[in-house]
Amino acid sequence: MLLRLVLLLLCLAFAPALRAATWTVQPGEAIQPAIDRAAPGDVIEIRRGFYTGNLRIAKPLTLRGLQRPTLSGGMTGDTIRITSPDVTIEGLIVRDSGDSLLAQNAGIYVAPGSHRAVVRACDLVYNLFGLWIEKADDVVVERNVIVGKRDYASSQRGNGVQLYDTKGARILGNNIGFVRDALYVDVSHNAVFRGNKLHHSRYGTHYMNSYHNVWEDNDTYYNRGGLALMEVRDQVVRNNRAWGNTDHGIMLRTLQDSVIENNVVANNGRGFFIYDVEYARLAGNLVVNNRVGVHLSAGSTRNEVEGNDFIANREQVRYVGSRDETWGAKSGNHWSNYLGWDRDGDGRGDVRYEANDLVDRLVWRHPAARLLLASPAVQALRLVAQQFPLLRVPGVIDPKPRMKPVHPDWSHWNANPLEP
Repeated sequence: MLLRLVLLLLCLAFAPALRAATWTVQPGEAIQPAIDRAAPGDVIEIRRGFYTGNLRIAKPLTLRGLQRPTLSGGMTGDTIRITSPDVTIEGLIVRDSGDSLLAQNAGIYVAPGSHRAVVRACDLVYNLFGLWIEKADDVVVERNVIVGKRDYASSQRGNGVQLYDTKGARILGNNIGFVRDALYVDVSHNAVFRGNKLHHSRYGTHYMNSYHNVWEDNDTYYNRGGLALMEVRDQVVRNNRAWGNTDHGIMLRTLQDSVIENNVVANNGRGFFIYDVEYARLAGNLVVNNRVGVHLSAGSTRNEVEGNDFIANREQVRYVGSRDETWGAKSGNHWSNYLGWDRDGDGRGDVRYEANDLVDRLVWRHPAARLLLASPAVQALRLVAQQFPLLRVPGVIDPKPRMKPVHPDWSHWNANPLEP
C-alpha cells in the first residue's frame, strides 16, 4: 500500500513535465497565437526568420529560438513582456522597443511577480532598456549581448539591465554597451554579478541601496565611470578589471563592511574614488597609471588597506581630511614613488611612506610643478616638510611600505591595458 502511494505521488509530481508539449512557429506565422494556445510548461520553438509583434507571456513556458530568429517590436511598447513566474527565453534576437522612458519600454520587460525568469543567449539590440526587471526574484540573465540605441544621446537611452527591488538575481557573462548605464541596480540583494563586460556607457554599473552581493571577474571599460557602488554594505568586489574610464575605475561611496580585493584599476581618470567608506578591507588591488590613484575623502576611516600596488599614478593619493590616515599597518602596500631604503633586507622600507605631503599638494594645485619633481629643490622641500610638523598636512601614512610590487604583470597594465 505504501509503495502504491509513493508511486502515485511521483506520478503527480512529474505529470506536468510528462504533459509538456513543443510547439513550432515557422517564418510568416505569428508567435503570440502559439503562446496563447500553449499550456503552462510547454516549449515554443521559433524557426529562423524575421517576426514582428509585441509578445505577452502570462504563463510558465519556454520561448526558444532556433538559429537565432529576430523578433521586432516595431518601435512601440515592450517587445516582450513577461507577467508570469518560470518563463525562459533563449536564443532570440529581440529588438526595436518603443522610446518611452516614462513607460520604461524594454526589449524584455519582467513584471513584478515574474520570479525565476531566465533570459539566456539572446541579442537585445536597439531597445530603450535591454532588460527591465522589477520585483522579480531569482532571475537569471546570462550570456546575452545587449546594445542600446547608439544614435540617441546618452540621457535619452535606457539602461542595459535594470534591476529594482529583487532578490537572488544572477547576472552572468553578458556583454553590455552603448546604453545609459550598463547595469543599473537599486534595492536588490543577495545577487551575483560575474563575468560581464560593461563598456561605452555612462556608468558600467550604477548601483545603490543593495546588500549582500558579489561582484566578481567583470570588465568595465571606456565608460565615464566604471563600477559605482553607492549607499551599500556587505559587498564582495573581487577580481574585476576597470580600465580606460574617463572619471573613475571603482567608486565606493557610503559603503561599509565590504571586501574589495584583487581588482585591477588602470588607466582611469581616478582609479578608486573612496567617499564615506568604513570597515572595509581593500587588499591585493593593482592601481596603475591613473591620473589619480585614489581620491579619498569624507571621513573614510577604520578601513584595512593592505598588500595593494600603487604604481605610476600621476598622483598616488588625493586626500581630503583633517588627520592622518594609516594604511598598511600590518603588511604594507607598494608605492612606486617611494624614495626610502631597506637596509635590513626584510622587503619593507625603513622609513614610512607619506602620500599627500606638502609636495603632493603643491602639484595638485599647480600641475606644472610636476616637471620639477626630480629636482634637488623639490626633494629638499619634501625633506624639510617631514622635519617640521607645522609644514605638514594630513595625509595617508604607510609605516611598512613594500619595496616590490605584489603583481608581476603590472607593467602590462601600465603600457597596454587588456583589450576586450
